[in-house]
Amino acid sequence: MGTALAPPAPPTPPSALSYRLSAANTPTAPAVLRDLVVALCRSTGHGALAGNAQLCASEIVTNVYRHTAARLVHVDVIVAEGYVSVWVHDDLPKELPGPPEGLEREGGLGLCIVDQLADHWGAALYGGLIPTSKAVWFRLDEGGRGAV
Repeated sequence: MGTALAPPAPPTPPSALSYRLSAANTPTAPAVLRDLVVALCRSTGHGALAGNAQLCASEIVTNVYRHTAARLVHVDVIVAEGYVSVWVHDDLPKELPGPPEGLEREGGLGLCIVDQLADHWGAALYGGLIPTSKAVWFRLDEGGRGAV
């Protein structure tokens, strides 16, 4: 049995708070991690972002559960003045998600939802020339489309 190393946390502005959440990559991981992200939004004064954070986090963590063999799912939440940023890490770096192709196809609509709700989103590779992990991230801005 190998060890699972957590990928490095994303850069955090000096005035921001950073939280790391981890869960076993099981069918309950999306619900557990999205609820923790919502609790962080609400408890740090970003309640207006909680609904969209819930949907986006759920979609991305579900992708990790459905498409990777990772033992753990790591979620970094950065809470700053005016925004919340969420990074979901997995150990399948071979494929970076691209822009959504549309709603006509079956399955794969999670990133379409993220694209519609988040103010910004993207992906990052970790591990140098031979990547060992990736993160899919999104940012919700107070007053932006991320606020409900």
